[in-house]
Amino acid sequence: MKSKLEELIEKLCPNGVEYRELEKITSTISPPKKILSKNITLQGKYPVIDQGADYISGYTDDIEALLPNNNYIIFGDHTETIKYVDFRFAQGADGIKILITKDFDCKYLYYCFTNFYEPTGKYTRHWSKAKTTLIPLPPLEIQEEIVRILDKFTELTTELTLRKQQYEHYRDKLLSEEYLIKNSFNNILLKKTTLGEIGEFTRGNGLQKKDFREKGKPVIHYGEIYTKYGFSTEKTISFTEEEIYNKLRKAKKNDILMATTSENVEDVGKCVVWRGKEEIGFSGDMYKFTTKENSKYIAYYFQTEFFQKQKRKKVTGTKVIRIHADDMKKFEIILPTVEIQNRVVEVLDKFQKLINEAKGLLPEEIEERKKQYKYYREKLLTFEEKCDRTNTNPNY
Repeated sequence: MKSKLEELIEKLCPNGVEYRELEKITSTISPPKKILSKNITLQGKYPVIDQGADYISGYTDDIEALLPNNNYIIFGDHTETIKYVDFRFAQGADGIKILITKDFDCKYLYYCFTNFYEPTGKYTRHWSKAKTTLIPLPPLEIQEEIVRILDKFTELTTELTLRKQQYEHYRDKLLSEEYLIKNSFNNILLKKTTLGEIGEFTRGNGLQKKDFREKGKPVIHYGEIYTKYGFSTEKTISFTEEEIYNKLRKAKKNDILMATTSENVEDVGKCVVWRGKEEIGFSGDMYKFTTKENSKYIAYYFQTEFFQKQKRKKVTGTKVIRIHADDMKKFEIILPTVEIQNRVVEVLDKFQKLINEAKGLLPEEIEERKKQYKYYREKLLTFEEKCDRTNTNPNY
């Protein structure tokens, strides 16, 4: 038995569909004004959207900055993030393209854009390439049916992701200067400092995957930080022989191990706190960060947007993205007393544990559902091309 979508395609476009460039079926608009980063707050009446990885970067009460109610596609000109927005919002600073369409289903175009655009991972301007992304244009009835299917397919993934975003928002709030000042007796117990002033970065050395053994001395390879470890660990999953181990740099309990090489900007700088009692060896392409502060507090800070914004300005490379200790030493951090750090860590630990232990909220399940979604999205959005791309008929 054929699905409704298959019947529509057979009836309305049996011989294929037209493909056109994104810029020819959308218009770019400018906001009334832009909200500077320093004016974005954690609470407010209206959401602020920028090109960062977070869907909403913060809030504002400035009604004069709002765009009208409409359906929008947001493209990060530097970061290559693509977002769909169907509510009033204010633009955060520069760096995004705001797209609207009159003749097509905006959410359908969003799904197509995310499916067919190929990110480069470089932190440079991308709109000149992105606007040429080819979009298949079946009749509107088919566009709406595809949106209905994809929306339903992503409901659970969206719910899981929102839970994760709620945690991230809560974490950033607890670690924000605004919150810390409010809870630190008129700023007396706060200090603005840098990572270089509160700790020391040590680069790893040696250790390749071919050096792994089933038993032996405990080690962590930088690639494992992305795939095998969570926020902290007391045990390693890899080992090596003593001769190799003796040549490696070592990490002690409460040291933070950070991967400094990745294929994309978002992942570079991911870290794990070593909580085990014994020393471990660690590979090249990563740093150990040693500090007398609460290391878990610092590691939570590494996850915040405040750190990420500083990181994005300093990453280097194109195919391989890197971050260097000399740059990170200068990164700013707002520090309360160790006592307050301990209290914040206690709260965040409990919050993160609830999320990780909740049924259906495991990160690997979210990733698996994202993979399934991408697979079916590509299937649904693949059409046979029937005519040249110069056709200007907006309805077909």
